[in-house]
Amino acid sequence: MGNAAILALRVVITLALLGSVLVQAVMMPLVWADLEGTDDGLRATFIVILISQVVTLQICAICVWRLATMVRRGSVFSTAAFRYVDTIIGAVLLAAVLTGSIAFLLAPGSTPPGVVGLVCGAALVIGGVALIVVVLRQVLAQAVASADEVQHLQSELNEVV
Repeated sequence: MGNAAILALRVVITLALLGSVLVQAVMMPLVWADLEGTDDGLRATFIVILISQVVTLQICAICVWRLATMVRRGSVFSTAAFRYVDTIIGAVLLAAVLTGSIAFLLAPGSTPPGVVGLVCGAALVIGGVALIVVVLRQVLAQAVASADEVQHLQSELNEVV
């Protein structure tokens, strides 16, 4: 990944993080106000779920930033990268569960079944994204193993020479 791509990625991540803070600070109180008249327990649960989903986005953004830094430094093919990839997998899985829980909260109310189905579909797609990252983690593991093997063979060759 070139420096221009990493710079563009960092700009996008910065904008996403700033936007997510704006959502937490401005939009969540507005959603709270829009839910006036709703059961307070349901209202609070809904807001907590939404804020938690924004936090999962923030976690993923920070981990991708760290991975991009490792790419720029040429150190991404190391075991240190797994910590960030595993964190992304966990955050995306949590986002899928949180999205599914929104469908669960909407189902008994007056929400049309199609909307509940769409939210369930979104939860499924988000879970699919986590599976894609799991596959990419396996690709990273193979690359790290290959890099280790190359390093081992290089050291053996150096001993022979």
